[in-house]
Amino acid sequence: MTWSGFFGGIQDFFENVAFAPFNALRTLELSNWWAANIMTWIFMTICAVAIVYWVIQLQKYDATEGSDDKSITAHEYLG
Repeated sequence: MTWSGFFGGIQDFFENVAFAPFNALRTLELSNWWAANIMTWIFMTICAVAIVYWVIQLQKYDATEGSDDKSITAHEYLG
């Protein structure tokens, strides 16, 4: 086995196997932009919902806990 055969095998793997879904999306984008980007929209929606949920939970915790000292002298290096 030569080095060129080894690196050729790596090249073949990435061109034909690893990046095949991206090549399919690139081809699909030429005919239908919305279908090619549906996964992006789904992930953006999931992230937006998660951020809103997280902020709401932080607000609930902040309102009910009340144990955080938010005064200007809360830390000794500030006072």
